[in-house]
Amino acid sequence: MRTFIYFMIVSILLAVAAPAYSASVSHTFKCEQDDDATEQALIALASKFLKAAKGVKGGENMMVSLHFPLAGTNGATDFAFVLTVPTATEWGTFADNFPGSAAEALNGEWDELAACPDSTLIRSVKVE
Repeated sequence: MRTFIYFMIVSILLAVAAPAYSASVSHTFKCEQDDDATEQALIALASKFLKAAKGVKGGENMMVSLHFPLAGTNGATDFAFVLTVPTATEWGTFADNFPGSAAEALNGEWDELAACPDSTLIRSVKVE
């Protein structure tokens, strides 16, 4: 339910901000990997999520990546799960259509492998 409310709030904010921001948008989830979960299992589930997300209106151009730290302190975060779309408009469309989708149905499988209590929505600007 918390995820649904979060997506709805973000969608409303993006609908207002979309005309001002044409850069890509990434939603980064900070995750803690369960003790019995493997990187291979996380990668396989992320791939399954991407396939489902591409079937959701607004997710057709989505990219998904997992970021595992190699060095340095990362706090309680074991890895980051990152969803990226080319525009804020696409993100808002995806967020509006996420509830009840095949992608949302995978939340239970994520809960078996990791906890991702914190997230950040980021607008990325490529520097030349």
